[in-house]
Amino acid sequence: MNATRTLLRSALFVPAANARALAKSAGLAPDAIIFDLEDSAAPGEKAAAREALRAHLSRPRSRALHVVRINPLASADGTEDMLMARGARVDAILLPKVESAAQLVELSDALAETDAPAHLRIWAMLETPKGILNAGRIVEAPLRYRLAALVAGPNDIVAQARLRLSPGRPELLPWLAQIVLAGKAADIVVLDGVYNDFRDTAGFEAECSAGRNMGFDGKTLIHPGQIDGANRHFGPSQAEIDDAREIVAAFDDPAHAGRGVIKLGGRMVERLHLNAATALLAGLGEGQDRKEPQ
Repeated sequence: MNATRTLLRSALFVPAANARALAKSAGLAPDAIIFDLEDSAAPGEKAAAREALRAHLSRPRSRALHVVRINPLASADGTEDMLMARGARVDAILLPKVESAAQLVELSDALAETDAPAHLRIWAMLETPKGILNAGRIVEAPLRYRLAALVAGPNDIVAQARLRLSPGRPELLPWLAQIVLAGKAADIVVLDGVYNDFRDTAGFEAECSAGRNMGFDGKTLIHPGQIDGANRHFGPSQAEIDDAREIVAAFDDPAHAGRGVIKLGGRMVERLHLNAATALLAGLGEGQDRKEPQ
């Protein structure tokens, strides 16, 4: 696991076409804000939404990662969205409806041609049967700008696959599992999709818990009221943090220098557990300067 990864427990979608939502987003504290120029903006609103977002991003920002979901590059607005996001020096560009590695290569090459900043990352939204079928190839795309996250789009998956969901969405899990598998194989963040009924707190909490158990790193959100729940479910518990600190301390003990397996509290702990513990603490901003014992 990449020990430099930061926590991405909550990623709030904010419609760029909604002036009130844009203004309110500056005072919110999810791990990431995804400013949406795609689905939430009607065709006649897209140009105005893009300019409103440009103005918003020129102002002082919160500590959240700032991500822009652009329209597909093949669309009339996609290139203009990309240029605006690149000029605004956002943290990442989210490309919707990714179905092939070639689409990411196209975006990466276009960013390189405009001399986009090196810190810029690409996020890919997998929300079609073809995209999920090609997930393994997509995460292996040779890119000039790093692919940093996969985002599941369950609403589109359900519609295109003509699924009929029952409580707990068991019919959707095989589709989502392919996204998780591809993300874990590539060691990048994988975000679960949105929960549509923001008034159903119990249902949202249950889906967060199930998503965490399934291996998702965080969840995309449609309402600020969902931020705390996502952060709680996808963030490490205090017991997990304490355990990670104990593992790191044990391996840092000179008595265990160079050992691959040690005994800790009646259990055997391997270096794979150390790697996971180091990554967890790094996500919290702890131990980033730690070096492996020689």
